[in-house]
Amino acid sequence: MSDTTEPGPESLAGSRRKFVKSVAAGSLLAAGVPSRLAGSDSAIHRTMARRTQERRVAPSDRIGLGIIGAGGMGMADVSTALRIPEVELVAACDVFDGRLDAARERHGDGLFTTRHYEEVLERDDVDAVIVGTPDHWHQPISIDALRAGKAVYCEKPMVHRIEEGHDLIAAEKGSGSVFQVGSQGMSSLGNEKARELYLDGAIGELNYAEGFWARNDPIGAWQYPIPEDASEETVDWKRFLGPAPDLSWDPLRIFRWRNYRDYGTGVAGDLFVHLFSSLHFVVGSRGPTRVQAAGGLRYWKDGREVPDVLLGVFDYPETEAHPGFNLSLRVNFVDGTSGSTFLRLVGSEGAMDVTWTEVILRKNVAVDPMDAFSQEKMAEAAASADGLPPRVRMLPPAEARYEVERGYRGAHVDHFFNWFEAIRGGPPVREDATFGLRAAAPALACNLSYFEDRIVRWDPDTMRLI
Repeated sequence: MSDTTEPGPESLAGSRRKFVKSVAAGSLLAAGVPSRLAGSDSAIHRTMARRTQERRVAPSDRIGLGIIGAGGMGMADVSTALRIPEVELVAACDVFDGRLDAARERHGDGLFTTRHYEEVLERDDVDAVIVGTPDHWHQPISIDALRAGKAVYCEKPMVHRIEEGHDLIAAEKGSGSVFQVGSQGMSSLGNEKARELYLDGAIGELNYAEGFWARNDPIGAWQYPIPEDASEETVDWKRFLGPAPDLSWDPLRIFRWRNYRDYGTGVAGDLFVHLFSSLHFVVGSRGPTRVQAAGGLRYWKDGREVPDVLLGVFDYPETEAHPGFNLSLRVNFVDGTSGSTFLRLVGSEGAMDVTWTEVILRKNVAVDPMDAFSQEKMAEAAASADGLPPRVRMLPPAEARYEVERGYRGAHVDHFFNWFEAIRGGPPVREDATFGLRAAAPALACNLSYFEDRIVRWDPDTMRLI
């Protein structure tokens, strides 16, 4: 179900303005018949659909799955993964007994459970693992799993610190196992359509991009509930800390770990990384060279160590895949008025607003407002009998909307489908460790810029800080 063409700059060189004719493995994007949108004579509406060929999976292709980190995101990943045929959850690991009990209640008493992830990796019936732990465990567990011969689906960001990336890339290459980072938008219909439109030259030459993520509720701001039965007896506190500094028992740090720098990566690592992944996929970029961030803790002053408002500004150099452009990103945990998330690409001929389920393409209108002749002709058009002369009716629509078909299974399902297809010998994943580091590093560089109050420079080719 994934595009077999790698999204790197090499594959995009010379094809930036060509229509993408390669289709996804076993699927393609279908644009439905245009229909006028209510209340907008200048807009057209198209439907994005994924036509999937029915694929029979032999029992011999069954994949035994293990979950390491059985919290909210980890078990949500499990539920999605189990929608793919011939995938079975056989093992679960977590440092909190309550989560292991819940996993057995949901998936049966035959489910193997443990506090020690090494025991999951030792099992012959485990072919692949989901790493849904706090960020500071992503890299070491992923490396151990790859060395144990397991395929790995690692939640984003794939590293806690930028310098961890190269060891994980080496482990992936040395193991020969399939590794995929869990930025689900990489497999979304919205991103695929945006990439297609971009390569077709729909917005002309890219010059600016921006992304935004807004939240305005306690759960969205990581104030997760603390389980009543959480204690030093039911939680392996030392195991949770792992490579982090040794501290006394603190339930806030384990159940709201995103708020603390020892375990999480703040809004940049949690949310900016999604926007980087989407942007890099759509335009074939390796990343920025200059990173600068600002922000603050404006509302959620609950002891957390990371800001709830963060802004980042990034310089992207000219490459074979794209011209030089600027990017601005922002996250606001105190905003319920601006929608949830979007990525906007602005070019010389138009702009696109991109989400995982929708793309809105707007074309520029090339009229000089100071041109007296143009103003006169526009006045004549407005005064005509129907208000719209034939010549104007022949112009392309100013706006086109592409929306997913009703019943679309979603980017999460597609992303897991792509991972399992790669495990079964299909096309390679879109978001391997190299792509994952190029998305994670500029996000983590935002944290360096914010906390160290400086400009951070990054080499996206060698993938190293300068």
